[in-house]
Amino acid sequence: MASHLSTSTNGASNASSKRFNIRDLPKSNNFTQKLPPDEQYRTPTASHNEERKKLGPRLVKNAAYTFVRPDPFEETELVGVSQTALKDLGIDPESTKEKDFKDAVSGNKIITFDGEPKDSDIYPWAQCYGGYQFGSWAGQLGDGRAISLFETTNPNSGERYELQLKGAGKTPYSRFADGRAVVRSSIREFVVSEALNALRIPTTRALSLVLAPEARVRRERMEPGAIVARFAQTWLRLGTFDLARSRGDRVLIRQLADYTAEDVFGGWSNLPSKLASTEGKDLLEPSRGASKEDLEGEGETQENRYTRLYREIARRNAKMVAHWQAYAFTNGVLNTDNTSVYGLSIDFGPFAFLDNFDPNYTPNHDDHMLRYSYKNQPSIIWWNLVRLGEALGELIGSGARCDETEFVEQGVRENWSDELIKRAETLIGQTGDEYRLIFMAEYKRLMTARLGLKSFKESDFGELYSELLDSLEALELDFNHAFRRLSYIKTEEIDSDEKRKDIAGRFFHTEGLTSLAGSEADARERLAAWLEKYRSRVVEDWGEASEASEERLRAMRAVNPKFVPRSWILDEVIERVEKKGEREILDRVMNMALNPFEEEWGGDREEEERFCGDVPRYQRAMQCSCSS
Repeated sequence: MASHLSTSTNGASNASSKRFNIRDLPKSNNFTQKLPPDEQYRTPTASHNEERKKLGPRLVKNAAYTFVRPDPFEETELVGVSQTALKDLGIDPESTKEKDFKDAVSGNKIITFDGEPKDSDIYPWAQCYGGYQFGSWAGQLGDGRAISLFETTNPNSGERYELQLKGAGKTPYSRFADGRAVVRSSIREFVVSEALNALRIPTTRALSLVLAPEARVRRERMEPGAIVARFAQTWLRLGTFDLARSRGDRVLIRQLADYTAEDVFGGWSNLPSKLASTEGKDLLEPSRGASKEDLEGEGETQENRYTRLYREIARRNAKMVAHWQAYAFTNGVLNTDNTSVYGLSIDFGPFAFLDNFDPNYTPNHDDHMLRYSYKNQPSIIWWNLVRLGEALGELIGSGARCDETEFVEQGVRENWSDELIKRAETLIGQTGDEYRLIFMAEYKRLMTARLGLKSFKESDFGELYSELLDSLEALELDFNHAFRRLSYIKTEEIDSDEKRKDIAGRFFHTEGLTSLAGSEADARERLAAWLEKYRSRVVEDWGEASEASEERLRAMRAVNPKFVPRSWILDEVIERVEKKGEREILDRVMNMALNPFEEEWGGDREEEERFCGDVPRYQRAMQCSCSS
């Protein structure tokens, strides 16, 4: 059973430390201790003593989760482990060769107890949630094939994560599905989770990939199975609150809100107070903790702690989607059950990085209305957050009365319901304004860095950002390649119109321009005009000294990746792993994904350059289904 370990030089992941094998890793189960269980299986022993086949699909009410054990494949092979993930979890890389590790990540053994479980033991669970899918209410959804094993806190960083297996068998939330995952989608999630993290985009993570090559899982065709061990600070989604709201379960909504603030965000004092200003650091990093004035406020603007919780969730999602837009990542299925309360990229189905810049692109071939296209992502995330605001509306609107016994136990009096509704609507609207401000501030920060500028000027948005994107769209040029290629251009190379027109060709595809892009002369003229404005801004920020130029280019190459896992590359990896039995290709591509800003990775040089080069002409803007 070969285990391919991928390495990374990414930031904090290299922090020093204490490492554990997976059995000795510090573990907890705050989620199951503090939130209500499925009434049919209230304890680990009740679930463990039930026949596994009876733990399948049904309606679950008044609960946040169900205790349920993995149902592993008969034969499995550990084919990938992320070294970066190991460091972030505090797991000793050498221990991945041990049976405990392989058993745990394949679901073959529950390592949190020996023999029969006691009710005090940490026992696996599946979350209960609902969601709006493509704008329509879909009812109860839940972890249909994801089973959480335990929580663990890295002793070096203090960060707590919840580790779960995707593809580990049916749960009460599987609906009409089989609880399994296939190789195709599992490779995609394994690679992109770690790739986004390496690009510093907020995301859920992937620890390992296990294949079940002899299993047969029915999708559009029969496919081999797989299990991804993945982890995140929390797997709570906006859809978790949606389901409780749809059932009028105000007690569970409050329990979920309290748990999110106290256990996920580390306490109410960590939530934002009112913004001191709408500029600079105060906007991106507001002061934490509420003053007496914040809590009392006046009339419609009276904020209580639940408003601050809502704002924190909105702020995190604003920053996340700003990263998506700045790096042209398209999620493809932004339902509310695929939107994290922690502001993480989550549940990767038909995702993709843009090839040629096309704002209308969606990687989801079932999204005929382009609801989840690249350009719509910021507004869709806000639409989802409005649904969360509706779920939290009673708590937000209650103002200072949120802890009054009568309100907690009986709800809203008719004589102040109008006041509550008006306050909730006002505060949700204000949070929307904050969401837009945070999104734009973060997007500007990221794009300014990608362009190699030290500072942002308001004119940059129109003259640099928008004009560059308009040109990339009109000339059908590649988004991420454009920024990486710009990271090698010195100011002296574009100090005349003739030089700029010559340099413009660096942005073209190898085969030249497409038939829709117009003439080459016009294209060079257009890009040269932009390069002239760009050069002026660079000189304004950096001056013309050669040392400053080299420093700028190094800074740009540190934020503009040479490699991103494009759809065509992932398709090739899947083909080679699944059909040809090549395991090493997965290791090589993961190494590139974990170190995206490098020039080379020490592997097959020709293959590396091919994966970093032009997207093959007929494999651009690929789409895939939600089926996985």
